[in-house]
Order: sequence, then structure tokens, then C-alpha cells
Amino acid sequence: MTIDAHAHYFPPAMLDMLEDEARQLGVSFVKDAPACTCALHFEHGLKLRPFPTLLIEDVATRLAGMDRQQVDRQVLSAWADAFGYGLPKDKAVRWHRRLNLAMADLVAKAPDRFSFLASVPLPHAAEAAEELAFAMCQLGAVGAVLCTNIEDVNLGDFPLDDFWSAAAALDAGVLLHPAAPSQGAGRAGRFGLAQIAQYTYDSTLCIGSLIFTGVLDRFPHLRLLTCHGGGTYPYLAGRFDIMHARTNRKAMGNVAAQPPSHYLGRMYYDTILHSPSTLRFLADEVGIERVVLGTDYSFPPADEDPLDTLRRARFTPTETALITTTNPRRLFPQVDGKRSL
Repeated sequence: MTIDAHAHYFPPAMLDMLEDEARQLGVSFVKDAPACTCALHFEHGLKLRPFPTLLIEDVATRLAGMDRQQVDRQVLSAWADAFGYGLPKDKAVRWHRRLNLAMADLVAKAPDRFSFLASVPLPHAAEAAEELAFAMCQLGAVGAVLCTNIEDVNLGDFPLDDFWSAAAALDAGVLLHPAAPSQGAGRAGRFGLAQIAQYTYDSTLCIGSLIFTGVLDRFPHLRLLTCHGGGTYPYLAGRFDIMHARTNRKAMGNVAAQPPSHYLGRMYYDTILHSPSTLRFLADEVGIERVVLGTDYSFPPADEDPLDTLRRARFTPTETALITTTNPRRLFPQVDGKRSL
């Protein structure tokens, strides 16, 4: 089985709900007729760009796209930019519950082809832990998806131990996904620089914050998947180590028990690098058992032929089987839909 561990879908049925219910959740649903493009605006000021077409395509079209890629199963995440972490707590809790119910309904349309990751109402750790437990135990989610920043603050800078503890106890893999909902502004607003560099930068800052605040030490069994080959972390590990060694760790609140490069083998990394030689370097640096297939399906930087990517990186059949099947199952143990509800 070829498993895509990083793909996106926003349930089309959710759009019908949004027209009627969204304002109660602090969200407005904006339609642009006659082009029929639509977008989400959140009451705390966040305005998202219109939905990409592939993100809200019908299920039959999605399955045909997977067949073209020779992907047997997608582990689906909703659109990270739409997680609305700035919503008031009560509305955030209801918003994520609605998202997870919609994702579960979507998966039920093709349970042999889809699994999903739950979104949770960060930065509210206890409520996020409760939602993860509900989504995994009642809805069949196989893990969680988190933004790498919460309203432009690194994930590791929040007291989220209640959530991390729940994720470890539930045996949940956790996808750390960059988010830049305001990407149209600033220096990354042109030439696709948001997708080229801003997202990978965001992932790198998040990983550093989780290492230096001790999250990986406190939760040694936590399984984290980092997007786009780990941002720049695997390629800057030496600079991480130098700054760890040469700065005043106590003054900075750096409580990491080991040099940052030590944690390279603690995380999982997807294959979305679009460079065979760089992908090969990644596998050599972190270990082949830490690399999983990903496509980023729905968005412009998607890998449209992921198996060819592995061939061009000259992975052996045994290595390819690890990347496409064995490693995703280690990351998400219930990915085949066998969780007992």
C-alpha cells in the first residue's frame, strides 16, 4: 500500500454548513459571484485567500487524482490556515469539532482510501487534548495536525503539555504544518516566495522552539511529522548545535538536554522537496526509517508524481517500501482504518 502522509482536503459539504452556521462560530463565508470563488473571514481579523480548486473537489475527482499518482491512501489534513487559533475559546472548540465531524464524514465516503488527522483548538491545551481524544476514539482520526505557529508565536512557546501528553497516550502521530495566512503581504508576497521559503522558515522556527523548550525531552514517545523535508532543520543542524553550545542557555530558557542535531532522528520528514539529491541527503542525514511519502496534494507546490520522485532519488525497492508503507504505518499506527471505536 502506498500511503500519502501529507495531503489536504476541505470537505465540500462543509461549504454548505458554512453558509448557514459559520457566523455562530466567529467565521464568515464570503462568496465572489459570478466567479464562485469563496473564502473564509474570521472575526479576529484573519482573512483567507479563496479556496484552491483541488482543496474542495468532489470525492470522485480526488480518487481519480490519487489513482494517477498511484497512491492507495491519503492521510488528510484540513487547510491549516483555516484553523482560526485566534478565535475565542468557546468558538474555537466548536469550530474544530465541526471541522472534525466533516472530515470524518468525508473519510466515510471512501474509508479504504482516506484517513484523517484531527485539528484542535490551540492554544487551549486541555480543550485540544479533549478534542483529540474525541476525534480519535469516536471519529476514527489517526492523529492530529497542528500549525507550527499560533498567531505568529512559535508552537513551543505555549504551555501545551496537556495536549502533548494526550497525543503520546493516544499513540497519535502529529503533523506540524506551517501556516502563513497573511502571505500576500510583506517580502514573501511575490514570486511564490511564501511557498518557496516562508513555510519552510516557519517549520524551522517551530522545530527549534520545541527542541529548546524541552518538549521532545519531556515527551520522548511523541511522534512528530515535519513538512517539506523538515523545513531547513536537517540542513542547518550544525548551526543549531553551534548556537546551542555558544549562547547563554539559562538566560534564553534553553532546556534541551541534548544538542539539537541529536533530535534529527526523533522526527519524521515528508518527501516534498522536489530535488532528488536533496531528498537523498535527507534520508542519509535522518535515517531512511524517518522519511515518509508526502505530496501536499491540493496546493501549488504539490508533488504530482511522488513515486517518480523516489525513483529519481535512486531509492532501492526496500527503501521505497519503507517510505511508502512501513514508515507511515509506524507514524500513524491506525492508518489502515483498523482502530476499534
